[in-house]
Amino acid sequence: MTQYVDIDGGRIAYDEIGTGPLVVLSHGMGIDRTVNRHLAPLLAAAGYRVVNTDMRGHGESSLDWASETGKEAISRTDVANDLLAVIERLGGEPAIVVGHSLSGGSATIAAALRPDLVRAIVEINPFTLTQKADVAALFTNAHHRKGMIPLMSTMIFKSIGQWLKYLTVAMPSKPDDLDEYLGEVAAKLREPGRMAEFMKCGKSTPADAEAQVPNVTRPALVIMGSADPDFPSPEAEGRRIVDALPDGLGSLGLVEGTGHYPQFEAADRTAELILPFLKEHHA
Repeated sequence: MTQYVDIDGGRIAYDEIGTGPLVVLSHGMGIDRTVNRHLAPLLAAAGYRVVNTDMRGHGESSLDWASETGKEAISRTDVANDLLAVIERLGGEPAIVVGHSLSGGSATIAAALRPDLVRAIVEINPFTLTQKADVAALFTNAHHRKGMIPLMSTMIFKSIGQWLKYLTVAMPSKPDDLDEYLGEVAAKLREPGRMAEFMKCGKSTPADAEAQVPNVTRPALVIMGSADPDFPSPEAEGRRIVDALPDGLGSLGLVEGTGHYPQFEAADRTAELILPFLKEHHA
């Protein structure tokens, strides 16, 4: 059942299952909270109150937000502030924030800004650090090239079809319900205003998240799908984030054979990495 939190500028949609310490989930651009539909029940069954949110402009959250950047953009800082507002509106109990892709950088910002509300963070295939174009990798790494071409085409041509091609590459393990899920994604993006909100995500960079990395004081688990086409080397990107965090705060886990969406492709193996972290840091 969809519930809503009204905050300054709009409303954030979410669903909630389970009881126990609070865990807040946030997805990446161009999809919605249903990407966590396999993961959320596993966390709830382990004894957590799981609040699965739709990012601003996505899913069932409202449209036409004013960005912190003052531009037609959705930044990681915007999403971080939304997540902090949700935690406060739900009672202010410190949460562990699980952020995916763009929201991985948002989790970093939320932890840096409000350690009183964020007990720890999990970043799944995050864009937390700024990226340098690796033109050579486009020629030498076929899987990376196969993902980047439809991803760039999506942003240039505002094409739902190209986005679906990207998602197919970005989920290389081909879960049984992939076709059903792609149909749901396409239907949502065809709703008035949704594709335009998606495009706003491409107008922001991880620079705001990278600036906050040194200010993080909470433990961080970085999870990477080993076959994520977004990065020439997903493991190397994960280690780069862990190394950028203050000493001793970061750790890295890999979900072998999965792409940019391990929480959808292999929720059980993703949960096996997350649950020990929750148990250790949500005491």
